[in-house]
Amino acid sequence: MIQLMCDARGDFRRKFMDRMLDLGAGEIKLACHIGYDDADIHGPSLQWLNLKEGKLGPVVAGRPQTGDNFSLIASEDYGQILETAVEQLYRTSPDYNFKSHNIRHVQDYLDYFHIVCDAAASIIAERGITHALFYCVPHLFYDTVFYEVARAMGVKVTVLSWSQFPGRFFSMRNVHDLGRFDPSGYTGEPYAIEKGSVPDLFYMSDSWQQEGKTGKLSKKAVLNFVKHLVRHDPLKLANPLYISKTLGQMSAIYGKLPDWRDPFAKFFHTNEMEYFEHLANFEGRGVDLSGKYIYVPLHNQPEMSTSALGGKYRDQALLIETLARNLPKGWKIFVKENPRQGAYARGPMFFHRLARIPQVEFMPSNASTYALAANAQFVASVTGTVGWEAIRVGTPAMVFGAAWYGSLPGVVQYREGLDFEEIAAMNIMKLFRRRLALFYRGHMRASLSNFSFR
Repeated sequence: MIQLMCDARGDFRRKFMDRMLDLGAGEIKLACHIGYDDADIHGPSLQWLNLKEGKLGPVVAGRPQTGDNFSLIASEDYGQILETAVEQLYRTSPDYNFKSHNIRHVQDYLDYFHIVCDAAASIIAERGITHALFYCVPHLFYDTVFYEVARAMGVKVTVLSWSQFPGRFFSMRNVHDLGRFDPSGYTGEPYAIEKGSVPDLFYMSDSWQQEGKTGKLSKKAVLNFVKHLVRHDPLKLANPLYISKTLGQMSAIYGKLPDWRDPFAKFFHTNEMEYFEHLANFEGRGVDLSGKYIYVPLHNQPEMSTSALGGKYRDQALLIETLARNLPKGWKIFVKENPRQGAYARGPMFFHRLARIPQVEFMPSNASTYALAANAQFVASVTGTVGWEAIRVGTPAMVFGAAWYGSLPGVVQYREGLDFEEIAAMNIMKLFRRRLALFYRGHMRASLSNFSFR
């Protein structure tokens, strides 16, 4: 009998879980459902530190320390797991959310991590859980804790991840195995890729790659500014000079950035204003694609692509510093900000780190990511879709994390000692043709463009 712990938030995942249990014909017992109010454990309540509870009641309050989490604390990966979990918890801090938790000090984050880990471990032990299923790569605080604790305690863990292809998904035991697959066992039809094609990504807009009109201060931005003062500094509401000055700064930011970017429509904080003021300094710069450069489009943070799949390279400045250390003479690193990004993980020190690297050039908003990728020696990313886009047009890609396309020809996983000029010289289309020939001769049951989905 499988004693299952399942992270299934929302109606769709709940129905998926219920159908799976029906198909299990009594061989699967749902020992612990993590979800919302109707689940055993209200997962997001651990992220926000609020009083919402599942059927089991509070996860932390009233639960004594058991020490069941020792296997995680003693593991070699403890430091990286802690850093990952704390970063994910920080995404709901007062600096980035109006409805935030109230943790402030680094020791408080550490203490809370240990408390939740011990509570999760005691629940797993009490319920005799043998298997755990996650319908998405854990990338929030609560699901990362349950995932890591379960693995450390020897629970058989399965993680599913959506793909770019309808009806297909990845299945793995360890999230860092995403993209590390052997296509030789694939028996289906090859996935056809038109040479030079660019994928249609629902979360990206072509207007973000073109020069256009600048924006204007929005009503939502003004309302969020007032909301910020009410919550953080209400006395300034009685200071018309401060309000007038700040609104003027906000208006100036809008006037320098493209109209598709609305910096304060969802959230206002002084950190956000500093970030967008800095970002506006790069607007209007010329872009010269004639030289040799590596293209690094930054990820939106916080997201699964970095905080869950990036390991130490969730720190994207570290990725750029690593490239600079190995950069051939005369090459540059072109960095472009993600059009969805806000101030999270982009404090003044982030830009100061980049400014200290002479080879780095920061691109304006209207620089075309497609042109930047097509003309680069290669693109570099933690796990970003830019690598998938690049190899489709013949540009090599270097990845630093668990990218889903990481095993495809033309993609190189970063390691010390790589020859950057050798990577730039890769002929991806030739590699495609060679692998296709092997497929049709029967020596390999997959082409370059096949994927091993389970």
